[in-house]
Amino acid sequence: MVRAMAPIPEIPVTLPRSQRTLPQMLTVQAERYRDRPLLTIREVTWTFGDAANVASRRAGMLAAAGIGPGDRVALLLGNRIELMEMVLACGWMGAIAVPINTAAMGPQIRYFLENSGARVLVIESDLLPRLDQVEMDRLALDRIWVVGDSQDAVASTQRVESLPAPGAPIPAAAVKSGDTLAILYTSGTTGPSKGVMFPHAQYYWWGINSIQLLEITAQDVLCTTLPLFHINALSSFAQALLSGAHMVLHERFSASGFWPAMGKSRATVVYLLGAMVPILLARPPTVEERNHRVRLALGPGVPPDMIADFVKRTGVRLLEGYASTETNFVIGSTIDLQKPGTIGRIRPGYHARVVDDEDFEVAPGVAGELLLRADEPFAFATGYYGMPDKTVEAWRNLWFHTGDRTVCDADGNFRFLDRLKDAIRRRGENISSYEVEQVLLSHSSVEMVAVFPVRSELAEDEVMAAIVVKAGCRLEPLELMTFCEPRMPYFAIPRFLDFVPELPRTENGKVQKYKLRERGPGAQTWDREAVGYVLKRR
Repeated sequence: MVRAMAPIPEIPVTLPRSQRTLPQMLTVQAERYRDRPLLTIREVTWTFGDAANVASRRAGMLAAAGIGPGDRVALLLGNRIELMEMVLACGWMGAIAVPINTAAMGPQIRYFLENSGARVLVIESDLLPRLDQVEMDRLALDRIWVVGDSQDAVASTQRVESLPAPGAPIPAAAVKSGDTLAILYTSGTTGPSKGVMFPHAQYYWWGINSIQLLEITAQDVLCTTLPLFHINALSSFAQALLSGAHMVLHERFSASGFWPAMGKSRATVVYLLGAMVPILLARPPTVEERNHRVRLALGPGVPPDMIADFVKRTGVRLLEGYASTETNFVIGSTIDLQKPGTIGRIRPGYHARVVDDEDFEVAPGVAGELLLRADEPFAFATGYYGMPDKTVEAWRNLWFHTGDRTVCDADGNFRFLDRLKDAIRRRGENISSYEVEQVLLSHSSVEMVAVFPVRSELAEDEVMAAIVVKAGCRLEPLELMTFCEPRMPYFAIPRFLDFVPELPRTENGKVQKYKLRERGPGAQTWDREAVGYVLKRR
């Protein structure tokens, strides 16, 4: 129940180090903003006081089921209140939340559960049939809890039960700022997806940095259509929690429904991905594009030639910036200081270098890999779960290696150029080329394959695959699409297919993907969208 609002106190710039944990953030802000609305998802609204109570009661439920500090709780849920309940509960008691992309299919779900060692899976009822394709042997799972209306969709081969009711409240655990709050999976390039160990203090700094760059106050309404299993939307909750603002979360992005939803929510700050702006601009102008209160949108990666048109049509200014799951919102400038064509300047308390192949810093204006480092303990991730070798590789020489190619000018403004590594980002999703290749290689007619990104008309990545078919076999593109659909997320299924006699290689046999990227789609390339093939979003 949302009651009359108390006077709004000043926003703290920072909290003491002892309070940079989720339980402390919930407790301190509940005292400060108790009856103000904090979060609205669908028909449910929490006040700041409600959030702390929900966290303690859901933590009590987990404790009654035998879950304790350090245990992993996997969450295969869409944008619904139960996902936030479980994240807060894990943080409250010192357990670790493991959000899973709802587009994940059997092999990916199995990998996330096995890699994280999750003891509990909380899954939406509509997604239960996915478990029929998951090999459950040797997993650490003790329980599978189901939420949602269609409980009759229970997979016959799995033992599942409804999510228990909230339990008796328990006191917050003595969580430390460096303890892991969540494991967030991000794409691999030469291997499977990596589980980023995301500490409590990193979550706190995500909120603080975003508040300062977006100039958020307690009067703001933060509205997003992005999925909660990614850091973009998850960090919006930290922004609201630490600023006294109200976060409104919608179920999903809809081009036709976006502006009406923003107007209805009375949003003042919204969150966009680069590809969403061309999609919105492709629609005919409507009254709703101006009938709103939105003053600012966080929109990294928007095609530069579309920014002016978007501002003119909607009246909404777009803020650029740089962040990653492993780091934080560490490069950016407030909207009035933003220099066109750049992603901004390094934030106070952080350091950036642009380096060559041997980690030596290059001169201003010279392109190289972006390296980042933080002054505050645990402002960045603590590594990749169960992957010490990948952790050492990424954090070598005491700097985090982003794998992104940038250039810094003499005034300290950064420009993002491209990715150095073979990572693919499509519609806000990080795609592991390795995982796509493994699915394609499991087809009986595929001898060799290379998966790589190519640019699309939306100024983002599309997935392309070069395939060598086994001798004596035939393979049709539509057959391969049908094979991929139940085995990988819809957004990872290649749009472009090239059937080639061989793959370009170095003298020691390594596939030269850069040559394939440079060549891109050609006259012989099969294009899923050109032939009108529509993927089934299971």
